[in-house]
Amino acid sequence: MKTLTETGALHDLQKLKSDYQNFIKENYEHHAASCETCPTKGACCLDAHFVNVHISKLEAVAIRKTLSKLNEKKQHEIYARVTETVEKYDLKSDGNSFAKTFACPLFEKNVGCLVHENGKPAPCISHACYENKEDLPPDNLQATVENKIQRLNRRTYGNRWNYLALPVWLDSINPFKN
Repeated sequence: MKTLTETGALHDLQKLKSDYQNFIKENYEHHAASCETCPTKGACCLDAHFVNVHISKLEAVAIRKTLSKLNEKKQHEIYARVTETVEKYDLKSDGNSFAKTFACPLFEKNVGCLVHENGKPAPCISHACYENKEDLPPDNLQATVENKIQRLNRRTYGNRWNYLALPVWLDSINPFKN
């Protein structure tokens, strides 16, 4: 298996996610309610009983890269929210983190998802407010994208990565932590 540099893998990841986002938008989102019409904007992202997004190391690095484009004060504020989320919901890098839920620290009221254009995780791309179950994108679409993301991680980091709750990965690569 040919190895990838992190820069090359981030490029490939961005293309993969962009293609996936466009595919979902073109083929499924027209069946979903628009986030703009939601009476409680961000409810799905901030619902601590619902959110359970896990990401890989490469996705965490892509999110960090996206956040690095914000001013430093804003970055400190976001990473402080990330750390608070890890502590509040007792999220850890070991054990069954798939059983834990949390409010996403990357959603900001009056702004939305801070990584919507670049860095948005595959489960978040798949998610929308669909009225009818038959309108949802099939699970195998997300699974296919996640398998491709796994391959990118393996080619970049070997076995030195795993899926963790989004706040755990972001906290572990927080550029402001000592």
